[in-house]
Amino acid sequence: MERHNLLKEKMVESTKSVLPISLIVIALCLLLIPIESGLLLSFIIGTVMIIAGMGLFSIGVDLSMSMIGTSIGAKLTKTKKLSLIVVISFILGVIVTIAEPDLQVLATNVPSVDTSVLIITVSVGVGLFLVVGMLRILFAVPFKWLLLACYALIFILASFASKDFLSVAFDSGGVTTGPMTVPFIMALGVGVASIRSDKNAKSDSFGLVALCSVGPILSVLILGFIYPTDSSASSMIINSFENSLELGYGYLSNFPHYMGEVAYALSPIVAFFLIFQFVSLKMAKRPVAKIMVGIIYTYAGLVLFLTGVNVGFSSLGYVLGEALVGNSFKWIIIPLAMIMGWFIIKAEPAVKVLTRQVSELSAGAISEKAMERTLSIGIAIAMGLAMLRVFTGISIMYFVLPGYIISLALAFVVSPTYTAIAFDAGGVASGPMTATFMLPFAMGVCTALGGDIMTDAFGLVAMVAMMPLITVQIMGAISVFKNRKRSTEESCVSCYADDETIELWEV
Repeated sequence: MERHNLLKEKMVESTKSVLPISLIVIALCLLLIPIESGLLLSFIIGTVMIIAGMGLFSIGVDLSMSMIGTSIGAKLTKTKKLSLIVVISFILGVIVTIAEPDLQVLATNVPSVDTSVLIITVSVGVGLFLVVGMLRILFAVPFKWLLLACYALIFILASFASKDFLSVAFDSGGVTTGPMTVPFIMALGVGVASIRSDKNAKSDSFGLVALCSVGPILSVLILGFIYPTDSSASSMIINSFENSLELGYGYLSNFPHYMGEVAYALSPIVAFFLIFQFVSLKMAKRPVAKIMVGIIYTYAGLVLFLTGVNVGFSSLGYVLGEALVGNSFKWIIIPLAMIMGWFIIKAEPAVKVLTRQVSELSAGAISEKAMERTLSIGIAIAMGLAMLRVFTGISIMYFVLPGYIISLALAFVVSPTYTAIAFDAGGVASGPMTATFMLPFAMGVCTALGGDIMTDAFGLVAMVAMMPLITVQIMGAISVFKNRKRSTEESCVSCYADDETIELWEV
């Protein structure tokens, strides 16, 4: 009965998340832009699958991934063997990232670089920086100084990198922190931090996702010196259905593919957990059974989610972008992208994990609602700027360089907790919905305008990953200001003796 109520709650939650963006797209197709009926019906079916997939996925994360990450993190730290922590963290970072669906989507769209090479490069980058993040938690290294050093290195390398590779490198940092990696990495950080008894342990558990986003940017920039790219357009498969039979076959034929992809994604993690359970964890049968049930929910949810997104969403996103330009509706593209950005962040599964964990670890001081609203503002601005790039062809460096300078400057003003949360939020905001709908939408607009997809359309994910760093820290700065004001008022009241008369006006 309890699980039934939980399932109902998650389905209602996912419906509220996905429905706004779906209604916007359907309204555009019915009232403004002529779209093939088969493509629109495919989008509607995809919407239903995404809602069901998100609900199941959310339950699965609660029951399995978070518990696995926390248990392994805590057990690793208790061993007090630094070499073991380093090796295991690196392996976990690599195997989880190789399985990340968002990375698969990006890699298949990047020309001139072998898909496997790009995926392995990014995965190694995540593994290395997961180690860096774990060591930071263990040795309580100040987060802002570590970020400053990392991004200084990134922009030094970026100044020499090929312009065709620049946007892909920054996008790689965004797509690696998706529905598979975020729950696991965040829980791993909580598990490691739980061993420390100092007052900063909880806040130091944040920041792992942010550091794991840095690794891919650096590794792909380095790869760019070995694999120079050209400006050829990346491939985009458009699913078009002439009748109901083709539509049904289109979905059914894709199910085996995504069932295999998600199985490939989960199997290394499951195998690693079972080995770790047998050798070291030795948890009771009941929690292990609960984790395995959670993995089944996660598997079913991700299969439905990815099938719905890739079959129903990506194609319509690309076609809609092209059609808006072709039908002389260019003027609405930027505001439309901002509206979509406002709502699309609510459909990202990893965002739900982050906002819930932030609320729990802050004892409600940072509410889920406040985090979601702040992220929505950031993503809306990011989408607008990304579309401005598509129209103008301005280099991404003119956006990310000042953006990260502002972000790092704010890190010296706000609480370290807000800084770590902000950089984590940047990673989770750029999830499946962004990579598989908004990026194809930008590619469609770019193609219709005759622009260069490699330099102009790619980079959208990077913009989405950057803006929350600013908006969440501004939320933190406002909180700091309010707390200081409150403290000042309280100190003014307390400066009077108990028996002293306080004159509220002067005669």
